[in-house]
Amino acid sequence: MKIGYFILKDHVRMDPRMTSLVKDLEEAGFELYEINSKNDVRPETDLVLSMGGDGTFLSTAHVVADIGLPILGVNFGRIGFLCENRPEAVRKALMEGEFNIEYRTVLNATLRGPEARRSIGMLPYSVNEVALHRSGSSVLGIHVCIDGEPLPTYWADGLIVATSSGSTAYSLSVGGPICMPQAKALILAPIAPHNLNVRPIVMPETTKVDISFESRDGKAIMSMDNRTVEITPGLEIHVEMAQFSLKRIRLAQSGFVKALTSRLFWGEDMRNNG
Repeated sequence: MKIGYFILKDHVRMDPRMTSLVKDLEEAGFELYEINSKNDVRPETDLVLSMGGDGTFLSTAHVVADIGLPILGVNFGRIGFLCENRPEAVRKALMEGEFNIEYRTVLNATLRGPEARRSIGMLPYSVNEVALHRSGSSVLGIHVCIDGEPLPTYWADGLIVATSSGSTAYSLSVGGPICMPQAKALILAPIAPHNLNVRPIVMPETTKVDISFESRDGKAIMSMDNRTVEITPGLEIHVEMAQFSLKRIRLAQSGFVKALTSRLFWGEDMRNNG
């Protein structure tokens, strides 16, 4: 088996658990090599190890997701929903073949309007969310159409369009619902809305979302996972499901509910400890 691995943080490269994992797999007959960009991917590569935390997993996805390579997250970080597996569990699973592939929705975001090509400055794909944020002190007036149907204007600090994968990320922090990874849904969640009657909306993943805004600051920030760009009110953000899915490797003993209980202490209650 030929395996690429991606490292974002230097401290991970020096971690003895990482070097031990690579050494053990090579001694077991696996071919391993490091990648930094799509051009580094060698022919007949079977999968990519993402060495770090969820941020590293997202960066790995931006490199290889659209060429169909499965990604296995090896956790050297903190919470780790996408990148949940400890090195020793990864070593055992790869050697014994105890894993499978799940498919996660990817968002495709494009800008429309004057100077759109100059403003985007980044890849169009996002695994967790596409978000619009205020860049100054002024609230945003955010105009949204879902499948061409306009919603009432959001007056808020921003707006998030999240996948089910992203439901435990930024969307969760603004009060969005938690979705199981296999749920075919998108979440529309306002950030600090100035309307008390505004709530997150769960939509089919096939929904097409168009977002424009007004602001006295004359600009706003658009973010896609861990990348940001400044945009102006003349631009419209178009968000829809990408034509490919992220292939994420899940180990046999891992699971979403287990991740919720161990990472977010779901159900932590003295009455549940018996």
